[in-house]
Amino acid sequence: MLGKLSLLILISALLCYWMFTVPLVKVDLDEEYTYIIVGSGSSGSVIANRLSENEQNKVLVLEAGLEETSNWMVDVPLAVPRLQQTNLDWEYKTVPQKHACKALNNQQSNWPRGKALGGTSNLNYMLYVRGNKADYNDWERMGCDGWGYKDVLPYFKKSEDNQNQEFASNMGHHSKNGPLTVSDISVTSLADTMMKAFQQLGYRILDVNGKNQLGVMKVQATIRKGQRWSTAKAFLRPAMSRKNLHVATKAHVQKVY
Repeated sequence: MLGKLSLLILISALLCYWMFTVPLVKVDLDEEYTYIIVGSGSSGSVIANRLSENEQNKVLVLEAGLEETSNWMVDVPLAVPRLQQTNLDWEYKTVPQKHACKALNNQQSNWPRGKALGGTSNLNYMLYVRGNKADYNDWERMGCDGWGYKDVLPYFKKSEDNQNQEFASNMGHHSKNGPLTVSDISVTSLADTMMKAFQQLGYRILDVNGKNQLGVMKVQATIRKGQRWSTAKAFLRPAMSRKNLHVATKAHVQKVY
């Protein structure tokens, strides 16, 4: 009796998940669109969300792969090594290496790239690292106007929903209530030992996404309530209920005219 009840609860939970959190991909497409986005990866999902905020825009997203929900392991952070060379991966490999990959077949390494709604945010290791501000400032000095760190920081903050109260209270560099959940991850006591070792070597413990970036920290990840929080979940899925956003899967674009 208990086993049947558990099964019923599981089936009910799955139905609720599909009905209320997984909007259906549109099949019937229109003749014309204001914007057509090729690829629903980490950038494509964000662009689709932002452009479709304007009801005057008709937006189409073309994704060569399937829906990310086609593989249940996507939601499980520890399953990340098992996602390579699956239906969510383009299954690229590097060219044979002369001085590396000696334990691999033909001395070639996997080069995972996402092929599903959410792109490579379904395959990566979910670490939340923005990059060093000096790189952004160098790009600006080389002529990329609008790419200085002071320019991009507001957008990092706009997208962020940091679950660490200490970091979230640093309003100059972090924020809450954005679509992309960032949280601390469970670590073993070995992590504490390593942090002490770094301190003994003279490194500072700090927030590498904060004002000062030269130091060490326990990493944060794009994980929400124990599940991977891909760009499909954070940006694309919430926007798919809009009438002016259409999404097509198994739509491999080979040429742009």
